[in-house]
Amino acid sequence: MNVSMEKVIIVEGLSDKKKIMKLIKESVEIICTNGTIGLSRLDELSEELEGKDVYILVDADGSGESLRKQLKREFPQARHLYIDRKFREVATTPSEILANILIRAHIDVYADYL
Repeated sequence: MNVSMEKVIIVEGLSDKKKIMKLIKESVEIICTNGTIGLSRLDELSEELEGKDVYILVDADGSGESLRKQLKREFPQARHLYIDRKFREVATTPSEILANILIRAHIDVYADYL
């Protein structure tokens, strides 16, 4: 019997979370790091996310990249989703582009955004 794994997307801010939530059709947990994440929170997260499909979607800027590096070390199995540098932030990336990034990662989105 194939039990589907829970999917979790780690983003930087609340505006990123809100933007992604309105695109996604399936039940996905979205965790905000608020730009930075402390070691104790990282430890908690690694236990919480054990056995789940983890996706990392952060801004295409300096703070996003340093967060991505930190998360890469903590969650080597995570799948990294990237926005085009020209949009800089997840929250300012056009919905249809974000929807396509999510669809390619096998996350179900509303067809209106495709």
